[in-house]
Amino acid sequence: MIRVAEFGCCGVALATVLTLGGCQDAPDSADAPDTPVAASPGAVSGDVPVFEFDPTWPKMPLPNEWLVGSVAGVYVDADDHIWIVHRPRALLHGHEDDASYEVPEATCCVPAPAVIEFDQAGNVVQAWGGPGPEYEWPEAGPGRRTVRLDGPPLGYDWPESEHSIFVNAADDTVWLSNSGGSHIVKFTRTGEFLLQIGRKGQRNGSDDTENLGSPAGLAVDSRTNELYVADGYRNRRVIVFDADTGAYKRHWGGYGSPPDDSIPFQYDPNGPPSRQLNTVHCVKFSRDNLVYVCDRANNRIQVFRTDGTFVREGLVAPWSLRGAPMDLAFSADAEQRFVYVADGRNEKVWILRRDELEVIGSFGHGGHWAGGFTVAHGIATDASGNIYVAEVTQGKRVQRFIYKGTGPGTMAQ
Repeated sequence: MIRVAEFGCCGVALATVLTLGGCQDAPDSADAPDTPVAASPGAVSGDVPVFEFDPTWPKMPLPNEWLVGSVAGVYVDADDHIWIVHRPRALLHGHEDDASYEVPEATCCVPAPAVIEFDQAGNVVQAWGGPGPEYEWPEAGPGRRTVRLDGPPLGYDWPESEHSIFVNAADDTVWLSNSGGSHIVKFTRTGEFLLQIGRKGQRNGSDDTENLGSPAGLAVDSRTNELYVADGYRNRRVIVFDADTGAYKRHWGGYGSPPDDSIPFQYDPNGPPSRQLNTVHCVKFSRDNLVYVCDRANNRIQVFRTDGTFVREGLVAPWSLRGAPMDLAFSADAEQRFVYVADGRNEKVWILRRDELEVIGSFGHGGHWAGGFTVAHGIATDASGNIYVAEVTQGKRVQRFIYKGTGPGTMAQ
């Protein structure tokens, strides 16, 4: 375990619409609808959130000559502090897919601990993370390891597999997921180990109640003290555990039906919707107690009640062959009228009306320049409505976009 004590170019991204989306209410049965429902093109009256890139956040340089690797997850806690989890061993001199040696010791640079907490000003509050004797840290093991997946994407060389982070306001605990393995871990706010669910290398399919299958997103429902896991890259379900004991509660697949691992992972943009979840990548709670799930490889958001009852779904960038919706966050208003979806394929944040899951706007563009994205992978909002976007692979950063109110927008096919 590495622990660090507390530390005492501008671009504008307007909400312009570049896609179409759609929503489907719950069918009478658990079957998928025959065809997706797409939003109609047309003008959107002045009610689209607008954002502006913030070049001042976070404060640079980081302490101790630190650099961050692939920033897989981002979360804003009850104190409006911003947490990230990144992959320190992704810092390689050379192309990430080719190099296999660590950053050499020099004046620059040092891989930062995997978990970093920032305040609103962008200062590092604390950082911690790494293997320990009591638990299995979310990593693929020393050096490189090829992770073969059952569905798209077919395989990755992942230097590490830290994936998502969640800070539970009810007990001030921190949860981390492991997209390369079969387990998740829970810590105190300062990095003391508390609980592990699942064991490394023990995955046994989507009906396994003890282990995970390359879990991605996670969230705790403070009303019931239940942990929901988007499980994930190999499995195809949402699974629920007791957040204190890790005891299994329930799980479900696409449209609230049982998951079926015998059905191939595949996506046809011109075909009927898959009845199965394919790459379950995020899980989030709205204030009205609904569960929102990123079904990444199917390019859709599915919404459920907490018992797994299907409510509705909406499409996001349905032309994307390797899956667009990687994470989502809600707007800061009391009704959470908007959903923001991080799209690491088309390199945008899509803006959806939450009640209809209709795409009404977007911001961002591809590239390493300020305000652009290189695999936008995680997203979170703070109490003021500002957005934070985490980037993996060669992105290796988190950026803030300031909420500027709402304005006019258009929507076109």
